[in-house]
Amino acid sequence: MLIIRLIGIIFPVFAIIAIGYLYSRWRQPDMTTANQINMMILLPALLFHVLSSKDFQLGEYGWLALGGVTVVLGSGLLALLVSKTARLSYKTFVPPMMFSNAGNIGLPLAVFAFGEKALPAAVVLFLVENGLHFTLGAYIMNHRASFMKVLAQPIVIATLAGISFSLMDWGVPQPLGETIRMLGQASIPLLLFALGARLTQIDFTEWRIGLLGAVLCPLTGVVIVLLVRPFLDLTPLQTSLLLVFGALPPAVLNYLVAEQYQQEPGKVASIVLIGNLAGIVSLPIALAFALS
Repeated sequence: MLIIRLIGIIFPVFAIIAIGYLYSRWRQPDMTTANQINMMILLPALLFHVLSSKDFQLGEYGWLALGGVTVVLGSGLLALLVSKTARLSYKTFVPPMMFSNAGNIGLPLAVFAFGEKALPAAVVLFLVENGLHFTLGAYIMNHRASFMKVLAQPIVIATLAGISFSLMDWGVPQPLGETIRMLGQASIPLLLFALGARLTQIDFTEWRIGLLGAVLCPLTGVVIVLLVRPFLDLTPLQTSLLLVFGALPPAVLNYLVAEQYQQEPGKVASIVLIGNLAGIVSLPIALAFALS
């Protein structure tokens, strides 16, 4: 039955998030170092491993990447209209609607739902979202954002290196490749655990804007996917992944960026965290359509 399959997919994702939440409520750990290790070492290792694999053919994902870009930009345009209508600061409201949780939730959800074969496509969508976030997202917050700082990010370096290995058909020595693979495997559960830890900081004082974002983020993403899907040459698996990508809640990174630029971080935190809680409802619905 589909419902049993959905439970089997969703349960590991939200179980690890719940464990991170409960542990953080109990012990109040400082996740700063763990998150830095994940962003500086583990996640770049995962990206390099997938992108440098001989099974990864960059040319197979051009249409999917275009679809991902369209979803991010289209969601932003719709959110901009809503922000003007609701008299909200576009710097506060629009980025969380554009940049979704393609890392913390998108990567593990793709693996649990569709198997390891879905990981390369999920990585492509993550790279699209993350690349736009580090460039366009930084520009939205600060029109003088440094492009060189973007290129210096370990995630960007690992991505470019992985793509270079793929295009040049270079092989990674087996011992080194296995080391990188094992490091990358640690990234996904840590992403989920860290998201659970972040949920302990949820602030319900801004629940109205958080609830608006929780509804609008997956809604605009799915609407854009349905509009552009007829014009994209996608495989059935890529179509399913793009639909799930459109339904993902806001990325936690939105809060970190808002805090860095002092752009109403309390409101952004509510949008992000209430949006991720609402994913318990929106993601099973999106998966039901994707799997069918």
